[in-house]
Amino acid sequence: MLSASSTSPRKVATVTLVFWIMKICTTTLGETAGDLLSMTLRVGYGLSSLILIGAFLITLVAQLRARVYHPILYWSVILTTSTAGTTISDYMDRSLGLGYATGALILVVLLLTSLAIWYRLEGSLSVSNIRTFRPEMFYWITILISNTLGTALGDFLADDSGLGFMGGALLIGSGISVVAALYYLTDLSRVLLFWVAFVLTRPFGATFGDLLTKPTGAGGLNLGTIGSSAVLFIVLVVLVAYSVITLHRGGPEQGKSSTE
Repeated sequence: MLSASSTSPRKVATVTLVFWIMKICTTTLGETAGDLLSMTLRVGYGLSSLILIGAFLITLVAQLRARVYHPILYWSVILTTSTAGTTISDYMDRSLGLGYATGALILVVLLLTSLAIWYRLEGSLSVSNIRTFRPEMFYWITILISNTLGTALGDFLADDSGLGFMGGALLIGSGISVVAALYYLTDLSRVLLFWVAFVLTRPFGATFGDLLTKPTGAGGLNLGTIGSSAVLFIVLVVLVAYSVITLHRGGPEQGKSSTE
């Protein structure tokens, strides 16, 4: 007999190549949009964090109340975790004075704790079959922490390590390439590779976002937070629209699954 969880509709996106492209797009947009609110508009890290956490909670409640996967809802939550993660990390590292390394270490501990509790209660960290409330809650909590961690790691690589924005993006990009190679060339756990890739795409987005927005004198391209955010938002809207159309046509959403 099939369990209720195995017959319920899935709630999250299928992990494919398009998924990863959209993930990098949302994480980069999260970096530029978070900086736009906190720095360009001078709202500040603390107030920006409260505003964006509120936006995250609104989208999360809508996502949790939905009975099936909706691309617009799903990617709205991903985007709000990314923007909130940007300002939360900046508040911890700069306003509280913890620094990038200490802030990243705290977030690593929180991430590992979330994953450990999730595994202890559910017996799996797989994201391919999330259909019920509890694993979905762990899924979103873990994503929020990982996106916050990614900002701290990205800022550490860009500012404290001496690599700069370009060097940090190249280093993380190389790490993502290694994970992709391990996926295709080895039999390592797909669940493990997914979470490693998921965490790495956030600092890649953070460093790439800084590369786009920061002044040329600081090693950036000086495109500004407003222009960069607008372009990334348009790209994301196009990709989400593609996901909606594909889903409504009854085809395999976002192509063939790349995990498990």
